[in-house]
Amino acid sequence: MGGMQPTFFINHGGGPCFFLEPGPIRDTWRELETYLRGFIAGLAEQPRAILAVSGHWEERVPTVNAAAHPPLLFDYGGFPDHTYRLTWPAPGALSVAARVHELLSVAGIAIGKETARGWDHGIFVPFKVMVPGADIPLVQLSLQHGLDPAGHLAIGRALRPLRDEEVLIVGSGQSYHNMRGFFGRVGVDKKAEAFDAWLRSAMIDGGTRDRALIRWEEAPHARDAQLHEDHLLPLMIAAGAASGEPGTVHFHGHALGKPISGFRFG
Repeated sequence: MGGMQPTFFINHGGGPCFFLEPGPIRDTWRELETYLRGFIAGLAEQPRAILAVSGHWEERVPTVNAAAHPPLLFDYGGFPDHTYRLTWPAPGALSVAARVHELLSVAGIAIGKETARGWDHGIFVPFKVMVPGADIPLVQLSLQHGLDPAGHLAIGRALRPLRDEEVLIVGSGQSYHNMRGFFGRVGVDKKAEAFDAWLRSAMIDGGTRDRALIRWEEAPHARDAQLHEDHLLPLMIAAGAASGEPGTVHFHGHALGKPISGFRFG
């Protein structure tokens, strides 16, 4: 068995942005696309499986997708026809799904199981770029309704043993997620920059990070950057799985004029 895997929070981009023809929309996400293409090669050891959490799936209780071969869920609209014919046939990981169920149950966290839902674009879009060969099994875990930061940090902490079992934990969301903001302001967005600067600073210190995330709404212009925090909550699970360990800014760039940042923990 290899060493302990780190955990990550990544930005998954806008819809099927990485699979559009060259042009302004594809180009604005190029920095992120380049980062994601080199992601797996940059790991010290390739994981045997990935546990991913997307900002696009919420359930009454955290729910694990235990399907052997989930289809793709094209949960976006208004894009070219070819983006609804994308494929990414990575297998599920039933043993990892069972282990997730066990770990959350032992921690006293109610958990559900799903076998029919497909992988939403918060999963298949970035991972089709990161793992184009679809050769690493993947399991998706949902967020929980209410989007309580402390609760999602606790979910992450319960999942920490997976890291010793060669499972990579990845939260997939957006560090900035205000659609009106993406298309509304021109030039430097000082509010977005202030929130991103706070986030990049707060993620470094493992001793204070959990408290900062629980009170994230108090950060500068937090609600301007995150009108609805569904795309921020995957960060809580990734950070919780490395609670107390240092963090690093693993990616920092801009898309549609807004700053976006990704993080590594442990």
